[in-house]
Parts: sequence; C-alpha cells; structure tokens
Amino acid sequence: MNRKILLVEPNYKNKYPPMGLMKIASYYRELGDDVKFFKGNLMQLVIDDTFEKALKQLYAIDDSIFWEKHKPDICLFIKKGSKDILNKIPLANENVLINNILTYYRKYYYNKDYFKTENRIYDRVAITTLFTFYFDITIDTINFVKKLCKTQDGVMIGGVMASILPDEVEKKTGIRPFVGTLSEPGILDDNKFIIDTMPLDYSILEEIEYEYPANNGYLAYMSRGCINKCAFCAVPKLEPEYKDYLPIKEQVKESEERFGAKRDLLLLDNNVLASCQFTKIIDEIIEAGFGKDSNYIPPNKYEIAIKNIKDNFNVRGYTKAIVKEYKKLVEKYGEQIQDIYNLLESKHLFNDYTAKVENMLSIHNEVKPWFEKMYQTKPKKRYVDFNQGIDSRLINDDNMEKLFQIPIKPVRIAFDHWELHEIYEKAVRTAVAHGHNNLSNYVLYNFKDKPIDLYYRLKLNVDLCDELGVSIYSFPMKYHPIEDPDYFSNRDYIGEYWNRKFIRTIQAILNSTKGKVGRGKSFFEKAFGSNEEEFNKLLYMPEVMIIYRRHYEQNGITEKWWSAFNSLSVAELNIIKPIIETNNFSKIDDIVCSRKAKEVLSYYTISRNDAEKEIQK
Repeated sequence: MNRKILLVEPNYKNKYPPMGLMKIASYYRELGDDVKFFKGNLMQLVIDDTFEKALKQLYAIDDSIFWEKHKPDICLFIKKGSKDILNKIPLANENVLINNILTYYRKYYYNKDYFKTENRIYDRVAITTLFTFYFDITIDTINFVKKLCKTQDGVMIGGVMASILPDEVEKKTGIRPFVGTLSEPGILDDNKFIIDTMPLDYSILEEIEYEYPANNGYLAYMSRGCINKCAFCAVPKLEPEYKDYLPIKEQVKESEERFGAKRDLLLLDNNVLASCQFTKIIDEIIEAGFGKDSNYIPPNKYEIAIKNIKDNFNVRGYTKAIVKEYKKLVEKYGEQIQDIYNLLESKHLFNDYTAKVENMLSIHNEVKPWFEKMYQTKPKKRYVDFNQGIDSRLINDDNMEKLFQIPIKPVRIAFDHWELHEIYEKAVRTAVAHGHNNLSNYVLYNFKDKPIDLYYRLKLNVDLCDELGVSIYSFPMKYHPIEDPDYFSNRDYIGEYWNRKFIRTIQAILNSTKGKVGRGKSFFEKAFGSNEEEFNKLLYMPEVMIIYRRHYEQNGITEKWWSAFNSLSVAELNIIKPIIETNNFSKIDDIVCSRKAKEVLSYYTISRNDAEKEIQK
C-alpha cells in the first residue's frame, strides 16, 4: 500500500507512551505503510514537512550542494522570510530557480497552503486522547492535524477522552471518534488484523524529543476491564467487558528481539485480582522473564538502532537514535576518542537531518568497540508494577502468596474511601504477612468524602508503617468529573464537602511532599497535623504559612494569625469563613465586618513573592 500515516499525541505532559498509537504503528508498518509519529509543536511538523518538499526541488536544480546541511537556515527563512537569513543559503541570490523555490515555500508557509487539499501529504491521521482536562489542547490538535489529511474519512480519533466524550469531540471537530478499544478485525481496513492484540512499536518513541518518565518498561495488559462499577471511574465505559486473561509472553519476546530488552514490566490492568486466571497470569509473567530474582542487562542501544537501520525498520526514528548515541559516546569519552569525533564530524553525523544511512554504516566498525565498552554494565534487578492498583476487597492469602513469586514493587492497593478502612487494613496486613513490604496506594479525595476522611486514611497508612515496619506511600488523587460538561475541560470541580481553600491546602501540603505521603509519623504530623484539630487548623491556614511553614512559625506570624482567628466570635467567623473558603481575597477591603475580622483576613493577602522577599532579607 505504502500510504503515508501520521500518528499524533497532543503536546501535553504524560507519564506513559501512547499504547494505542504504538499498536496502530505496528499495524500500518505490517502493511508496508510509511509511519510517522509526532508529539510537540505542530508548527514544527509543518516546517519539517515543508522543508522535505523544498528539498526535492532544490536537489533537482543543483545536486552538488549538501542541502540538508542548510536545513536550519532554510527552515528559518520559510518561517520568518528574513533577507539576512536568505543570504546564508547557498546560491539563494545567484540562482533564480533556487531563489524562486525558497520564496515560494516561504509564501506557502505564510499563507497556510499546507492546509489546501491538493498539498496534503498524509493518507491517514490518527490522534490519541487522554484526560478530559486536556480537552482544549486535544481539540486544537485535532482541528489542526485533520487539515493535513487528504480526506476527512482518513482521520481517526481514539483514546480515553474520545471514548468518554464522543459527542463533545464530534461537536468540536466534526469527526466522530472511535469509542473503546480496537478489539475487532477490519476496523481500519478490510482485513483480519485485531489491532488491540498487536505488539507495541516502541520505535516510534525514537522519533520525538519528548521523554516519557516510564520509558524503560514493557507496557501491557494481562486483563481488561473491571468487575466493579464505581461511580467515579471511567473504566466501565472504556472497557465494558471484563477479559480475565491476555497473553504477553510472545509480545515481550518479539519486543526484546526488535527493540532490545527493557528493565521493568508495567501492567495497566484495572482489576487483575478479579481474574479467575490470576495464577496463570503470574506464571506467564515469570515465563516472560520476570521471576522473583530476575535481572536485566541494559542492551547496547547503538547496536539495536544499527540492526533496525539495516532492516530498513523505522529509519527515521533510528537515525535520530544513533545520532543521540554518538553524542553520548563523545560526551563520555571526550578526548580519548578525538579521531572518532573527527570522523563523525566529517560524515555530518552529529545532526539527524544530515546523518545518512550509508555514512552511519560506513563507520560502524570504527565506533562499534567503543559502544561495546560504553554498554559494559552490571545486571540490574527487574520489577513488575500493576500500576492501576489491586482491589483490597479481593486480597487473600492465596493471591498474595502467588504475587510474591514476582518482583512486584510496589504493591499498589486502592483506598478510595474511609468506609473501606477495615477491609483495606486487613488487605495490607495480609500482603505484609506474605512478604510484601513495599506498598503504595491511590487515595481519592474531593468526591463524596469529607476532608477529615482523607486525613484518617493517610494517618492509618502512617500508623501501619510504624506498626508493621514496612513502607506505604500514599498518592492523594483529586477527583475530577470527567463527563460533566461544566468541568471536563478544567480542574475546577469542588466536591460536596470541599471548597477551594481546602483543595489548595491539600495541594500546598503535597507540593512540599512531592505528591506523596510516606512513612514517618513525625513527618506526617508536621505536614498534616497530629490530630483532627491540627488538620482543621491547616485547612484554614493562609497558604503562604503552609508553603513557608518554618519561616512563619519561627517569626511568630503563624501563632499571631491563629490567636487572632480563635479570638473571633461565632458571628465574625460566620462572615469570614465563607470568604476564606472561596480562596479569593482580592476584594476584602469591600467586605463589611469587624476590625478584628479584617485583621485576620489580612494574613491571607500575603503573597508568595512577599514571603520570598522576607526570607531573603
């Protein structure tokens, strides 16, 4: 077929690579299509594509010039149209034809001619979507890249947000998104491929500058869906059918052969303990190379890239990968390899846009020994992570004993509401009894809970850490109503028992703990209070006094605020508490209240800048 395929992830920050697009990449590559992945500034995509068009014509006029070497100046001229830049480009002022080409593509870019139907180069465009609070950037991305596709029928939108809000996405883009997973044959073309079962194409990650935090693990599912129908969760809509077993052993094997071994196994199952084939799942994880004491030797990334270049597999991505490897090599060995540096420079191999396959292959024997030396590393311990957590209600002795056969770190156990605390505590004790000493959990708040419920859950974990001598890291997660049209494009939702000030208090505390709450009773009590009264005090404390707590406690300002707050009458508190709870103090001068109440409110007008200036004195 040899179609040109563009896969796009909007330019938001996220931890995990887009699994859906990686499977789609494998599908199209299997069919022989030209696959490109992009994540970043979309205008850079246009500039690069425009340069490629101009490049062909420049070589047609004069093939004695190495035009790729001048890509930065040519792209800058296309973007800016400056005569000073034009003067830097060879023959731009001497050769009328070259001048005409450069001027033409400057106008082409300026007039957005790349959107014209006759100029579009992609036969298919696929855009993934993630969280609904990325709604605006995602819609902007879709509306941009859809105009790069030859036909509207060739545009496909999928992923989490698209599946949750298909009507809103269609309303904003004019394209009906695909809902759910690509788990049936014939969805994209008339063939028997089931895209959701295809291996991930990790090579597309080499094509972009963005580095995902979870970039050294196999991504997979061994079950899909969840037997629960929690009101706050989107999984029942995304994966309505529970599938209790999906094999991964062959995918891991194929991935290692093509892309090199990865250290960890990151499983995104939403409720693996619900599977009646849980024992089989654990056995297959072990067979895939992730037994209890399994080790991993980092692969020679240069050799992997060279092998794929020779196989003509994603040459675009692996050219970039090899250039990065050259730079790492030079940085590591410096003057020891001056001759290698000179060779790389002479072959124009320090930029991916000037690096030619024939040049990379021609120096392979010279650089190979140095990469072998660079990748002489010691084995590292492997880990398995059921990243979405396991269900405390399903934990028992048998499955915790079985889970201990793999190097799971951490054991994540959801703790979504205080009513589960007895079940949750029993689950933790059961896990610890079977050797699981590194635990973690997600703690939902701002849903139907009260602020004090969050405190109770965090405190229970700290107490269990002390009693059992284990580590439990809690990650408070703010509830966000993903389907509510008033909130799906922002994070402004406030739960029934919460308000903006309480939310800001929790966020301010978590900023200082880097988003997690670990073991250590004294640390927890300092951060969240040693009892309910101290926690409630924090909820109303001015934000700067939380963020710069030591400073304001040492100079006595915190105590002055608290004394003034407690000296107010019930009537005065009834006036200022609602104001504090809005977390908006821009108009306190207009508020009709007592002098004492105004004095208390004045503490809330201290800005971070004010605090930092005081600290620097």
